[in-house]
Amino acid sequence: MIKVLICDDQQLVCEGLATILRASPKIEVVGAAHNGDDALALVEEQQPHIVLMDLKMPGMSGVEATLEIRSRFPSVRVLVLTTYALDEWVADAIRAGASGYLLKDISGETLIESVLGTAQGKTYLDPAVAGNLLQLLAQGKPLPPLEHGQSFTEREREILSLLGLGYTNTRIAEELNLTQATVRNLMSGLLRKLNLEDRTQLALFAVRAGIQ
Repeated sequence: MIKVLICDDQQLVCEGLATILRASPKIEVVGAAHNGDDALALVEEQQPHIVLMDLKMPGMSGVEATLEIRSRFPSVRVLVLTTYALDEWVADAIRAGASGYLLKDISGETLIESVLGTAQGKTYLDPAVAGNLLQLLAQGKPLPPLEHGQSFTEREREILSLLGLGYTNTRIAEELNLTQATVRNLMSGLLRKLNLEDRTQLALFAVRAGIQ
């Protein structure tokens, strides 16, 4: 059973999210917090696997709460669910350690799928925010390296590094003097190795892991 803590300053939103999540027999909602300070207290008390985090709240913001949770409770994953698609908010949340960033216009089915996937270590980015995120992260301050437990060949590291800079497959092929088919094959191998689903997740992994 995956234990989920909801953090949103609107009571009605918390109740609605709890109703959606309880439709899954694999999810247990262990509480709701209405600001970052309450979230920290409930994380310590309930030890959830996932915190579903809004960003703009009174007092401690969602970004600050995410940073604090990931620092004090590194096994707890934070999945951002918000109405804000601003690039800076997205980048700050990922830098703080969020495992994903979703907007509130998603379906209940997508929310449940994302929570279950996040518990398995997957990363979820709403398509509306994925476009500019990688460039912003690549240009910003470095992120703490991830403990991914994987070793990479020199060629794999080159692929990951260029992905983290936002390069397209065509540009990666040109940069490394490879065919596009070879680049696709290398990416497929990396996706299998890291148990990721697409190149966006792979690029985000590269940036967060500090692969250069």
